[in-house]
Amino acid sequence: MLLGRMMSRVHKDLRFTDIPKRTESIRVETGSGPVTCTVYRPQAAATAPAPVYVNFHGGGFVIARPQQDDHICRYIAATAGCVVINVDYAVAPQRPYPAPVTQTYDVTAWVAENGTANNWDGSRLAVGGHSAGANLTAAVCRTARDRGTFTPRLQIIDSAPLDQLADPATKQSPIVKPLLTPQLMRVFTAAYVPDPADLAHPLVSPGLANDLAGLPPALVITAENDRLRDEGDAYAKALEAAGVPVTHRCFEGVDHYFTHTGPVPAGKEAIDLMATTLRTALTA
Repeated sequence: MLLGRMMSRVHKDLRFTDIPKRTESIRVETGSGPVTCTVYRPQAAATAPAPVYVNFHGGGFVIARPQQDDHICRYIAATAGCVVINVDYAVAPQRPYPAPVTQTYDVTAWVAENGTANNWDGSRLAVGGHSAGANLTAAVCRTARDRGTFTPRLQIIDSAPLDQLADPATKQSPIVKPLLTPQLMRVFTAAYVPDPADLAHPLVSPGLANDLAGLPPALVITAENDRLRDEGDAYAKALEAAGVPVTHRCFEGVDHYFTHTGPVPAGKEAIDLMATTLRTALTA
């Protein structure tokens, strides 16, 4: 599938091959089946358990390639000094909404509760994701708030689809051929949300929710040329208006998924912003 290759091809100069990798695989039971996760450990041996960051990859809710975030997970583990859990959640059309929300939430709740046995500090936890994974991040944070289960120190929302109800043709880009086409976005949404009645649900379209108070502090990253930029910008403003501490950065001259495909300077700057913001949030 051409799309799968395109979305998973990380620019060679963004792969951080100089950062060594210490990983292990774990399997977490959820209310929607078992989920495999890759655990990245920071290099420095600390006396106390490190804080933990749970990462959700992108791919339009239809591509199951957590390894496309390997470069981000490695960089964050090394730079933020935290354990990173990269989650291989189920994807559509075989497993449409709400299965990915159930899995990502249940994995995060498990990570929060099972730190001692796994040598991380589940009380110092953050979550984040890219594209579809950023949508799931918002859903996980909302569910945690509503259930009163755990409180992430930070949520990272990178290039997120946050309004699945609006016709993709109304989502504009300043460039002629942005990465996301309306046709592609319709395919993603139809696969992930087969019942149109769910499209406005706050766990599907977090940007349409009007009760954002009490959500975790957020780092919202948007890309100037991305068709999803406006809904990301609007979500950052709405969070701020609801009293949520927000750091919002729109990167100029770049398109959707630039943290993977480049241009390299902007991609590196955005990934470093994630890591430094995480380090501050998790060590405070």
